Amino acid sequence: MLFRRHHGHVLAYVLRRTGEAQAEDVVAETFTAAWRHIDRLPDDPLPWLYRTAQNCLSNDRRSTRRRERLAGRLAAHHRVEPDHAPGVVEEVRLRALLWELPPGEREALMLISWEGLDHRMAAYVAGCSAPAFKVRLHRARKRLAGLLTSDNPPVEEATR
Repeated sequence: MLFRRHHGHVLAYVLRRTGEAQAEDVVAETFTAAWRHIDRLPDDPLPWLYRTAQNCLSNDRRSTRRRERLAGRLAAHHRVEPDHAPGVVEEVRLRALLWELPPGEREALMLISWEGLDHRMAAYVAGCSAPAFKVRLHRARKRLAGLLTSDNPPVEEATR
């Protein structure tokens, strides 16, 4: 009933703020959030749905900006350093160190860094609360930084 009554309004709201390709995903995410909070929705849920859709759009924009900044840094890095072999060696080392982390911490880093999820969505995927996920991510970053600064040689040197 909620979906049928408000889908058109939420879709129109989102379409006025983004393109068609992204709109359906944002609307789906909005109604997914509504379903998760169905027992706490106000009597008139439309403003709540609009705010949730706005939050979803903001999350998407932040993710897009992060991806664009990363692509810019990667492009600049590749222009400055034509020999990519050292980067490959470091990536192999980083991946090896990543697998030394406890599985939950490794997954937290991968959800944020590789999948580009925000803390809330990553926490959902990890099956924990957002505050618990933030603690897990902090520990993972700290542990990985410690591994990176320790005397661990790159993988190719360690196999000699």
